[in-house]
Amino acid sequence: MNVEMQPSIGLKESIEQRRAARAFRPDVIPEVILAEILRLGIRAPSGYNLQPWRFIVLRQQQSKEKLKACAFNQRQVGEAPVVLICCGDRRVSTPEYIESVIELGKDASAMNEAYADVMRQQIPGLFENKPCFDSIEAWTNRHTMLAVAHIMIVAKSFGVDSCPMEGFVSAQVKEAFNIPEEVDVCCLLCLGYAAQPFKQYGGRFDVKQVCYGESYGELFEL
Repeated sequence: MNVEMQPSIGLKESIEQRRAARAFRPDVIPEVILAEILRLGIRAPSGYNLQPWRFIVLRQQQSKEKLKACAFNQRQVGEAPVVLICCGDRRVSTPEYIESVIELGKDASAMNEAYADVMRQQIPGLFENKPCFDSIEAWTNRHTMLAVAHIMIVAKSFGVDSCPMEGFVSAQVKEAFNIPEEVDVCCLLCLGYAAQPFKQYGGRFDVKQVCYGESYGELFEL
């Protein structure tokens, strides 16, 4: 039975309140909330709807301790009730996978044969020529992080804190968790309920400092 959960915190507040939690309480995330966080998180966009993200969901303490040993023994990996190993799968460029995405679109009544042919023709060229990225790993990581960002905001809307992490030894993580050669570890994401003291808001540069108008370096004004 599917139970649809409703967020307790609005979108604006979720974005403004989200912090990277450095310590977690032992409270378990209810399964129904975790399921909804993941369901909504993977509604993230991706090029050609290829959805290269893959998530290994760790809830058993033994698994988290094994990951902690690959992540410089950082405390939040062992403390968080849930830790995601966030991966990007380079095999999305294969004809078989492209066909699976086409079938997914047809099942959702969002794919006609004309566009299916466009995908069959354009996707291989995208990964062969790499016009906007240096490697397939760069492309899969880029899209995986879109999903990770969605998961963090959705989690906060349900009152669940998070901590994205890149402090780990990728080769050790891949070996410990049987991750295929063609799959890259993008980041780790701890999920749970933050313990005090809470991390303070560190500030963000003003919009005018990071946004330019029409050309890089040009003043942007609203």
